[in-house]
Amino acid sequence: MPDVAGHIEDTSLSTALSERYLAYAMSTITSRSLPDVRDGLKPVHRRLVYAMQQLRLDPTAGFKKCARVVGDVIGKYHPHGDVAVYEALVRLAQDFAVRYPLVEGQGNFGSVDGDNAAAMRYTEARLTAVAKALLEGIEDDAVDFRPTYDGEDAEPVVLPSAFPNLLANGAAGIAVGMATSIPPHNAGEVCAAAALLVKRPDASLDELLQLMPGPDFPTGGLIVEDPAAIRTAYETGRGGFRIRARWFREEGRFGTWTVVVTEIPYQVQKGRLIEQIAELMEQKKLPLLADVRDESTTDIRLVLEPRSKGVEPEVLMETLFRATQLETRFGLNMNVLASDRTPRVMGLREVLREWLDHRNAVLVRRSRHRLDAVLRRLEILDGFLAVYLNLDEVIRIVREEDEPKPALMAAFSLTELQADAVLNMRLRSLRRLEEIEIRREHDALLRERDELHALLDEQGPGQKLRWRRIGQDLERLRRQFGGGPLGTRRSTLTAPPAAVDISAIAAVEREPITVVLSQKGWIKAVRGHGLDPAAQKFKEGDALRLLIECLSTDRLCLFATDGRSFTLRAGELPRGRGDGQPLRLVVELGNDQDMVSLFVLRNDARALVAASTGRGLVVEMADLVAEKRTGKQVLNLKPGERAVVCAEASGDHVAVLGENRRFLVFPLSQLPVLGRGSGVALLKGPLLDARTFDGKTGLVWHDGAKPRPVADLQTYLGKRGDAGRAAPPWVPRR
Repeated sequence: MPDVAGHIEDTSLSTALSERYLAYAMSTITSRSLPDVRDGLKPVHRRLVYAMQQLRLDPTAGFKKCARVVGDVIGKYHPHGDVAVYEALVRLAQDFAVRYPLVEGQGNFGSVDGDNAAAMRYTEARLTAVAKALLEGIEDDAVDFRPTYDGEDAEPVVLPSAFPNLLANGAAGIAVGMATSIPPHNAGEVCAAAALLVKRPDASLDELLQLMPGPDFPTGGLIVEDPAAIRTAYETGRGGFRIRARWFREEGRFGTWTVVVTEIPYQVQKGRLIEQIAELMEQKKLPLLADVRDESTTDIRLVLEPRSKGVEPEVLMETLFRATQLETRFGLNMNVLASDRTPRVMGLREVLREWLDHRNAVLVRRSRHRLDAVLRRLEILDGFLAVYLNLDEVIRIVREEDEPKPALMAAFSLTELQADAVLNMRLRSLRRLEEIEIRREHDALLRERDELHALLDEQGPGQKLRWRRIGQDLERLRRQFGGGPLGTRRSTLTAPPAAVDISAIAAVEREPITVVLSQKGWIKAVRGHGLDPAAQKFKEGDALRLLIECLSTDRLCLFATDGRSFTLRAGELPRGRGDGQPLRLVVELGNDQDMVSLFVLRNDARALVAASTGRGLVVEMADLVAEKRTGKQVLNLKPGERAVVCAEASGDHVAVLGENRRFLVFPLSQLPVLGRGSGVALLKGPLLDARTFDGKTGLVWHDGAKPRPVADLQTYLGKRGDAGRAAPPWVPRR
């Protein structure tokens, strides 16, 4: 072997970094962050469950200290920190975090308030019936095993997973360049949908959604999402669900009332939620709310007291839904490791199909393992029956022969296995009654052997028999986990609520103001209209970018280059003679993004939005409203694209200008009106600018220009998506 000590090999830094980072990324994706579609577990959770099974912590066994479990996991299977492993164990035991807990805890395992669990030396744990179903058949060669990190032991690559864990418990994780987010579902509904796929493999997504309509969160709540959006999410594997708290009106004395919240959205900490409401009350951003009280015991009970009994409860709750975590959104991104260990975003049908195919593979492996055991036992029983008629000869050979095993094999034509079994037979087994039992067992094993042969017959009815068995298992699972306190649906799916207008209760005095935006992104509001642009003062090196005259009760739309729209309340913008506030602090606008346009929202108007590649669409301004600081995705963009146009869509024609100075005019009716999308082609090639106009009034391309009626633009008139003609000289160059 050559001596490599001190050897130095030259390589470029970029090559070395890319190779090592790629190895790290693949390790993070496949061995840490993404769950396996077959058992729905990440490696740390799989190792936890398997280690607890090896410790015999079955649901009927006693509890053991969590420190013992964590020690076994990090010592044998998972070479990482004990804190991370214990946190994973704790989460598997929290009934408010996991829909179907895999671990039953004894001691303090945290609370929905956000309290941490006790140290692992104080808590105890054992597996639940759900975890037992995940492990069912693991000792029957149901799955492959691989060496552990130190090569001293073996661990399962995947669990047999008789329970649909991926969909029932969901998953969340962030890898390198990808992430996963799967909400929990009702196990009974998942089993019913899977059973339909077993019965009819060509069942449509709509038929599956009739049995499995949506998520089922452990903390309950209301899922207020449009059915069409839910269907699209499950079809593509990407989407989201809006979750609202469950509440009711409780009557008090003398006509007073309060709102009582009994369920909060999934993964919202109750303690942090109350703090958020209290902070907003202190900032006078919840003018209708007088007080909030936490009267929770084991069940959640938040009491919200209105400032006046004349307020409608729906209006009060709408202000809270818009401003607090009483309403959240849970994203759906079914990015999982397929059976071939490659990450892929799957739809609902594909996830169910992968799990069912895994169950079929497990059934085949378990059946083969059982068949081998049956054939081995039959061989031994055949040897017993062969010698029962000649027991005297067997005794003589054992007593007189120096090597009884070869003599037995020669005298009775026995195999080595049969001879060993006869020699190891106890004297009490020589009774007549034992012979009858052996014959009865032999007949039963012959019947089981024939059944297993039929089950494994690929050419005959084997496939049909296996799927029938899987269907029976699904029905058993549905009965076991689909009812009772654990299986009853907790979340309610409802239609999106009707819009509630809360503008009338906004504690903002109606007055004329002018919004001032600088070139470097500083924004403020100044009282009054008719400001002199030249009189505005800014920081050194900054200048005026935009003046917008509006009312303090108006809402502004900021459209960004990443296709998102943000809503700014004019009355909440910083006032005074100062510099204002950076725009990126008002909305969550990334440093690599910029503003395309800023304008006053009008509910009865529409806007034209377009991307740099020449695609665009018309959107109602009401659909541009975004209640969250994170904005709302309106124009879907591909990598390398950016939004370049967002302007009011008035009139009946559209004029577009390409980066190649090609100019095109076409009717506005050729563009679709959508709430969100990628749009259609406006012009061939990259787009520079676009605007709408009335054909009779004429097109004004820039301030001070002469209006050009459509009759004067016949040369440039065409269909959307055309190449256009060379731009006229009155269209200035940028």
